[in-house]
Amino acid sequence: MKDLVIVKDGNRVITSLFDGNELIEAQIEDIEGSKLLGGIYLGKVKNIIANINAAFVEIEDGRMCYLSLDEVINPVCSGTRHEGSLRIGDEIIVQITKEGSTLKAPQATADFCLTGRYLVLVHGRKVVGISKKVEGSAERARLKSIVGSFAREECGFIVRTNAQYCEDDALKAEAENLLDAYDRLVREGVHRKPFSLLYRTNPSYIWEIRDLCSNDIDRIRTNDPEIRDSIIEYMKTGQEEDIGKVELYEQQEPLGLSGLYRLKEKIEEAKHERVWLASGAFLVIQPTEACTVIDVNTGKAVSGKKGQQETFFRINIEAAKEVAKQLRLRNLSGIIIVDFIDMIQEKHRELLMKELRELCRTDRVPTKVVDMTKLNLVEITRKKTRKPLAQQP
Repeated sequence: MKDLVIVKDGNRVITSLFDGNELIEAQIEDIEGSKLLGGIYLGKVKNIIANINAAFVEIEDGRMCYLSLDEVINPVCSGTRHEGSLRIGDEIIVQITKEGSTLKAPQATADFCLTGRYLVLVHGRKVVGISKKVEGSAERARLKSIVGSFAREECGFIVRTNAQYCEDDALKAEAENLLDAYDRLVREGVHRKPFSLLYRTNPSYIWEIRDLCSNDIDRIRTNDPEIRDSIIEYMKTGQEEDIGKVELYEQQEPLGLSGLYRLKEKIEEAKHERVWLASGAFLVIQPTEACTVIDVNTGKAVSGKKGQQETFFRINIEAAKEVAKQLRLRNLSGIIIVDFIDMIQEKHRELLMKELRELCRTDRVPTKVVDMTKLNLVEITRKKTRKPLAQQP
């Protein structure tokens, strides 16, 4: 039984995905805080750093965002557009693609996008891309043929994994809706005041419902009537088949919905540095500013056992499964270095890498297992979209 559990807890909303009693993912959103990620603004260029070919763009409340000029090809600007690259004082529509940190400004792009259940409309280029997870050449050709007719010179589409085997009419309807929203955004956005918010993204729990396939969720449970109503309202726009899965859990005492799933305890456990494995081995997970380091330790797993290399191999396979789980649970991103236990036999190293790649393929966030060094260090890269769980409110 897979449950999406959405708990309103004071000024926070905790969205978590459970498989039985196991916590798979968790996102914590501050209701009072400004939600930048995914927002589209009419920003103003405040500074240009020529040696890194980047600009700093101001949006609402004086926030500065980093904009790489390498990717600014066909920007939407307010007023008369001059020839050449951006200049200080230019007003430009940007979208926040990465949250900031204590040392880095949020990252923005001029190629803003609007995301639906099946499609992503992308500004800036006429393109029709298909998710790599959509399998079968015939299905890929069908999707490209349907969506391709809606692409324009100034914008195109990315077909999401959810679109696989979707009915033609549903794809066409969503493409038309996204184009209408895009036209309205561009038409009205350039006449707004600088720093204005033009488009606010949905709450994180709506993202989860939108991004997860229908068969990935058996129940959607929340303790808040307003959240329940907003989910149902969203589903009426194209996900009616899932409305029956939405439940309002009204019992507050003695457990409440959070206590029923031991949600807070499991989130705290997901922030611990040490993670024990069933064999007696353990992982040590240490985030740094540059990367996250995960060390695999034998712990109690080797004591008194024969066949040391076979034992090391089994521990590493067990550790690989836990590493893939922890990447998703903790929302770790960027460069991850995993220090596996040294293995002498090449076949063990090859089997471990194969297993790790298969495990990471199931992650909804793009994750790539790069390579293993002779010292059994494995480099993994995972796309950053949100803050890691340990940095969420």
